[in-house]
Amino acid sequence: MRLEAITWERLADRLADRILALEPADGSSWPRVGLDGAPASRPGDLAARIAEALRVRGRPSLAVGAEDFLRPASLRLEHGRRDEESYYSDWFDTGALWREVLGPLDAGGDGRVLPDLWDPVTDRATRSPYVQLPPGGVLLLHGPLLLRHWFPLDLTVHVLLSPGALRRRTPDTDHWTLPAFARYETETDPAATADVLVRADDPRHPAWNG
Repeated sequence: MRLEAITWERLADRLADRILALEPADGSSWPRVGLDGAPASRPGDLAARIAEALRVRGRPSLAVGAEDFLRPASLRLEHGRRDEESYYSDWFDTGALWREVLGPLDAGGDGRVLPDLWDPVTDRATRSPYVQLPPGGVLLLHGPLLLRHWFPLDLTVHVLLSPGALRRRTPDTDHWTLPAFARYETETDPAATADVLVRADDPRHPAWNG
């Protein structure tokens, strides 16, 4: 696949312009964008850049991190703190994401979104208030392993790291998660599945497929 060098600022601008032209497939009033990538690829940073680019264009948005929707430690750590299968299948509360984030933005929804659910440090609910996303407001859902859940997203972006870059940029204490991302590549092929591919092996010089 041919990729074009780009800066993060220009990438955010180009994606913001594309988002402004989105018409949700289900007739919803809220475009839903997924920014998929391992933690080392920092998809949340790209979400923040896009949110700012949308803001200056007069479009409200809400960035929601899948890593703020973890299941309680008693469930996600049931098989130990470094269990690859648990990380792949049980760490993230996808049911809550459907119920509290994506469902309210369906056609006929009320637009009331829960921005986060669980604090992994305290292992307690965050108790954050709901956020009212106005019609036309954009959801920017970011985090790892997003594309395997069939979330109703109107635009998907995958931030790709080569296996070597992923290993280098992942803290040693988190290397146990690497097999989960290798499995994700094999089972889901996010680079081919996403609407937009961004390669970020060198974080200073991203490239994308336009």
